[in-house]
Amino acid sequence: MATVNELIRDEMIRHATALDGYSNNVVARIMAILNRSNARMAAELAEILTGVDGPNLQAERLTSMLASVRSMIAGGNAEMGEKLLNELKVFVDYETAYLNQMLLSFTPASVHIASVSTAAVYSAAMSRPFQGVLLREVWKDLAAQTFKQVRQSIAQGFLEGKTTDQIIRELRGTKAKGYADGLLQKSRRDVEAVVRTALGHVAGNAHDAFYAKNSDVLKGLKWSATLDLRTTPECRIRDGKLYTPETHKPIGHEIPWGAGPGRLHWRCRSASIPVVKSNKELGIDLPDLEMRNKSRASMDGQVPPDTSYGDWLKKQSAARQDEVLGQTRARLMRDGKLDLADMYSHKGVFLTLDELRQRDKRAFELAGL
Repeated sequence: MATVNELIRDEMIRHATALDGYSNNVVARIMAILNRSNARMAAELAEILTGVDGPNLQAERLTSMLASVRSMIAGGNAEMGEKLLNELKVFVDYETAYLNQMLLSFTPASVHIASVSTAAVYSAAMSRPFQGVLLREVWKDLAAQTFKQVRQSIAQGFLEGKTTDQIIRELRGTKAKGYADGLLQKSRRDVEAVVRTALGHVAGNAHDAFYAKNSDVLKGLKWSATLDLRTTPECRIRDGKLYTPETHKPIGHEIPWGAGPGRLHWRCRSASIPVVKSNKELGIDLPDLEMRNKSRASMDGQVPPDTSYGDWLKKQSAARQDEVLGQTRARLMRDGKLDLADMYSHKGVFLTLDELRQRDKRAFELAGL
């Protein structure tokens, strides 16, 4: 039998999966802008560099010649930034409405669910740094990094005696490979990281505001990590941990909330799941709803609902365990010497192998490591 909180968990995991698909769509649209910008830049470079005496070109002269390219890169990044901001405004409206409807659907009609101001959530998200930077500033930083890479690549190409076509092709990459083979691929990865992290940042702020507003209905918030091989060490150890809905203090453990699910690191895919009070705790004389046959999603399909990341990892192949933990840690886990939680400090920091050896010397000796 599944409880209301298990139903909420399943719905929130379904929602997180849907948001992942949505983020893929947003990334594709932002990338289309970047592709157009890079195409214009390549054409501009071809015109500027034609007939240039590359080996004798001074660095200052090259920078001056590339002023239009610098402006073009800045303009393309500004366009991407504006497109993302407009997308985030629409997303905030959707996410706050979803949270309100979700909690209304799983609580008795007599329970008041407070809504939050989408304008306030959006303003808070824009004023709070994510990964150390403000969203409005990150595009300027990316533009500066891209221009520096372009300038250095051109200078190096000329020193090596490469033609203008060769330099531009190495910078941009080839259409046949989706431009993934160019030096500017790093900027593409950076743009993708910004888009995904920005969506997680805004969603996290919406969730924080909504849950704080309805803290009288909630026991806490449960951290839910994605059950696959890409989940980071920071999120693995937090999976299933409980925190207070307003102040995010740990409940029954000492691992800090940090920036929170969706914001703990670049491209964070974790989510927070509300744990509602029982009807009795809410002062309502009604039995709590239960349903049958509920489960939790993983990369391999459905797993039992109480499966933690550590439980899931123990059932994976040795190759998968080695990929996630490294061979030494994975062997210790397979041999039953250490659990996943044993590989972290009490504050949730992933210990180095040397630190593990110092703390769990006996386990290493028994494993022959």
